[in-house]
Amino acid sequence: MSDPTSCCPAVCAGGAYCDNCDLFLGLEGVHVTTVDRGVDLLTVTVESAMVPTGCPACGVVAESLGRRTVRLVDAPCFSTPVVLLWRKRRYRCREDLCEVVTFTEQDPDLARPRGLLTSRAARWAITQIRREHASVQGVARQLGVRWRTVWEAIKPILTTAADDETRFAGVTTLGVDEHVWHHVSTKPPEDGGRGPKELTGMVDLTVDEHGQVRARLLDLVQGRTKAAYADWLEARGSEFTAGVDVATLDPFQGYKSAIDDELADATAVLDAFHVVALGTKCVDEVRRRVQQDTTGHRGRKDDPLYGIQNILRAGQENLTDKQRGRIERAFAAHEAHDEVDLTWQAAQLLRSAYKTTDKPEGKKIAERIVASFPTCPIPEIARLGRTLRTWKEAFLAYFDTGATNGGTEAINGLIELHRRIARGLTNFENYRLRVLLIGGGLNL
Repeated sequence: MSDPTSCCPAVCAGGAYCDNCDLFLGLEGVHVTTVDRGVDLLTVTVESAMVPTGCPACGVVAESLGRRTVRLVDAPCFSTPVVLLWRKRRYRCREDLCEVVTFTEQDPDLARPRGLLTSRAARWAITQIRREHASVQGVARQLGVRWRTVWEAIKPILTTAADDETRFAGVTTLGVDEHVWHHVSTKPPEDGGRGPKELTGMVDLTVDEHGQVRARLLDLVQGRTKAAYADWLEARGSEFTAGVDVATLDPFQGYKSAIDDELADATAVLDAFHVVALGTKCVDEVRRRVQQDTTGHRGRKDDPLYGIQNILRAGQENLTDKQRGRIERAFAAHEAHDEVDLTWQAAQLLRSAYKTTDKPEGKKIAERIVASFPTCPIPEIARLGRTLRTWKEAFLAYFDTGATNGGTEAINGLIELHRRIARGLTNFENYRLRVLLIGGGLNL
């Protein structure tokens, strides 16, 4: 055989390209000329076909000035980093009066001007971070570049998407919650700190056409205050605030005041999880107080109340017969334990209001709780009753709307996951863009 076998003839003077190679590369408008595979790098040389090209300023057909090769990092292939060597065409404008003397071929679909990554590589990196929970450093390692190279390539894309106000359209149920994004100095960044530890997150909890809540993070702002939430709502405009029918929140008065001021027509709903958690907290507090009063020390291995501390936090309907027996024996061990028994029953009553499938019946239980708990002789239950009485409208609104802040807590879980994957972030704006990406708040 006089010539080596090949999928196509070599590129000749007539400009023939291999259709199979171009199909495999999958980039519109450029053609493969050579491919070289090293030990840990795949290098593909590409160029565009020669076609008449007009000056971008005056439109006069330009003359060719040859080519210059630009190195671009592409998405990995076969577990190997890929580099594209783009032989970009250079041109000279023939119009003497044109302000543009020379210019170089540009293709935004292939790479942005002066970019180091191809547009495809940037999209691949975004997908890896968003869908596969990859770290930026991990993506950079697969591409064969550094962290900063990846972030500088995707940050403009994320910034543009974050600035798009259309992503706030169609929100009818709005959730809000806080989370801590760092554990270092709260000094301003210009003084060496990172600013407030707490961030306020707004989450879209609107029910879709299938009756499902598709929670998506809308934004993050610094601080856990009324002003932080109210200013963000005001910035969204009257069209957005008028469309919000339900606003869920945890029992923090600052958020409630912001809702009253900026979402006057919306129904505020106290989150069920936080209400039940308040009841469970009361059980823990009473158990520890009675433990101290009866034994004079903190819980020890053989103390009856200490032995049931975990199962007291479970729902009554989830207990086994063995666990019920342990609780009964612990309560019967000392007459002072009756106080813990009553508190536990009160917490279970509070939980039952949410567990019932009949919302009107659940509302009756909740109304009975609001009426009776404030006068309970157990101080912890009385305090819980006063809290629920203060939040009565928002507490009872759950049984009319069925809305919860569960989707917001799910988004917080995603944020915590990526904060751990990144091992902390030092720049708030970079942090905001990254969690908006993984929280589904960007239209990409």
